[in-house]
Amino acid sequence: MKAEEFDQKFDSGEDITSYLDLSTIRRPGYEQRRVNVDFPLWVIEALDREAERIGVTRQSIIKVWIAERLEQHSQIKNL
Repeated sequence: MKAEEFDQKFDSGEDITSYLDLSTIRRPGYEQRRVNVDFPLWVIEALDREAERIGVTRQSIIKVWIAERLEQHSQIKNL
């Protein structure tokens, strides 16, 4: 299939996933790297309570909260 035909299908709202090799898809800038962070015990306990309350892991809540804070900071900076 030529690129023009692919673009037309996409632009018209057709499902183009059958034309893609989904096993090789990567989101740029989303590579993961492990980091170690030391927190005071009270912070860990508070994180664990909140994570349990909403039914997620401690790691998940830390990742979401940091991402939210960075997004807020980015929005404020761009005003």
